[in-house]
Amino acid sequence: MSVDESLVEAIRAGLAELADPAKAPAMQAYMKSAMPFRGVPKPRRSALLKRVLADHILPDRVTYVATVRHLWRTAEFREERYAAIDLSGYRAYRPWQDPELVPVYEEMIVTGAWWDHVDELAIRRIGPILRAHRARMTPTMLKWASDTDLWRRRTAIICQVGAGADTDPDLLTRAIEPAIAEPEFFLRKGIGWALRDYAKTAPDWVRSFVDEHPGLSGLSRREALKHIG
Repeated sequence: MSVDESLVEAIRAGLAELADPAKAPAMQAYMKSAMPFRGVPKPRRSALLKRVLADHILPDRVTYVATVRHLWRTAEFREERYAAIDLSGYRAYRPWQDPELVPVYEEMIVTGAWWDHVDELAIRRIGPILRAHRARMTPTMLKWASDTDLWRRRTAIICQVGAGADTDPDLLTRAIEPAIAEPEFFLRKGIGWALRDYAKTAPDWVRSFVDEHPGLSGLSRREALKHIG
């Protein structure tokens, strides 16, 4: 692997310097995390990452992938995993955001296995790749929609949040339908969120979808119609 150890160490040292042990237990409890926190609030973490990532530009795609994976896999504190997600989407590496990165994000989704990791990856990593490479990505999202893994399924449902007029309603439908009867909260909430967001662009479509799918949970239905009645 071509890991940039200096970047990893700069991130870890910066987080250690900003650590607030008094805040860490509450942050861990709120996120129901087995992994401990440093106790670094998001604004301070974001400021640190903005500076460190700008000072440590990675030289090539191989180093970028290896460093993201290494930071994620060897994280001892949850903020280090947040940093790996931030690194993966840093503006200098946008030209590398393509379907070849999906296995990296898939690993982070499956092993992260909680909404604070998954939602960012689904919407801000998988979503843009999907819109730029529909022919390659749509079959993957359809496969994930029926996967046994909860977080792949949630990703398939919510990956178009924020897409607006670029939303593919057929994919949205086919991602939601396998989960309609599922009792899992994160699927029901994800369905409602995806529909509520698309209702900003296509309220009539969303009303029709809700009417045509009476099996939707009350939670999904309420969320979908929250702003359109």
